[in-house]
Amino acid sequence: MSSKSTPLKIGVSACFFHPDPERPIFTGKTLQYLEQSMAHWLMTHGAMPVMIPAPIQGKQGGPLEEDYAHWLDGLLLGGGSDVWPGSYNETPIDARWQGDRIRDEYEKRLLKAFIEHRKPVFGVCRGLQLINVAFGGTLYQDIATQRPDALKHRDPIAYDRNFHDLRIEPDSRLARLIGDQARGAEKAGKTAGFSGDLLVKVNSVHHQAIKDLAKEFVVEARCSHDEIIEAIRWRGDGYLAAVQWHPEFHRAEHETLNDSPLLQDFLSAVAEQKS
Repeated sequence: MSSKSTPLKIGVSACFFHPDPERPIFTGKTLQYLEQSMAHWLMTHGAMPVMIPAPIQGKQGGPLEEDYAHWLDGLLLGGGSDVWPGSYNETPIDARWQGDRIRDEYEKRLLKAFIEHRKPVFGVCRGLQLINVAFGGTLYQDIATQRPDALKHRDPIAYDRNFHDLRIEPDSRLARLIGDQARGAEKAGKTAGFSGDLLVKVNSVHHQAIKDLAKEFVVEARCSHDEIIEAIRWRGDGYLAAVQWHPEFHRAEHETLNDSPLLQDFLSAVAEQKS
């Protein structure tokens, strides 16, 4: 990784609050923001997070996605609002799940630009879903509705303290990164797919999930309870990986996965590509 004097510049996609006449401040204005935990997670390993605002489309002189991809060293697509079903050629099955079409289009342009510039990309929660959709995959619009057999993956009260076990694919890059933290299925007292499963504990803050995996990706982890896909990696030429949980929310006192190896791996790929 680069020295402290030249930190790696990691672009982070913005979250959106669209105009809301009921909001007491910035009434009727669009807000773009970066959630603090994500910025701090990147900063724990010396990276410099840079929120990328959505550019003014169709105007000359302002920076566009390609400009940010040229200037920055890597990209992190973060969590937030639902993905618009139209992004994967579906219509909403419920009015609550309209998603954010504007953010989808903005993040797909960012993803395309960073890949074309051969800059590493990492996705978190919505970021995983957006990456899958951008490459032709689909989503469950609502896990509870479309997969009633599944675990409760989002609890609005527990929020980031809603946990489940994650089963890591044994021959994956993810297993090489965090396999030493895993415990065996038999030791954990769980019923898993086969003896020798690698299990770790992660948070679960999502109600949408991958339904059809994009063809250019491999699965690196699933929820051990219901097989919901929790981590993916691109087969293509470059670094593009994503996880469904929120690494930035994990705390040692909850005995959850230590995600530092994931961040180190991403930043090492960024540094290597930059050199």
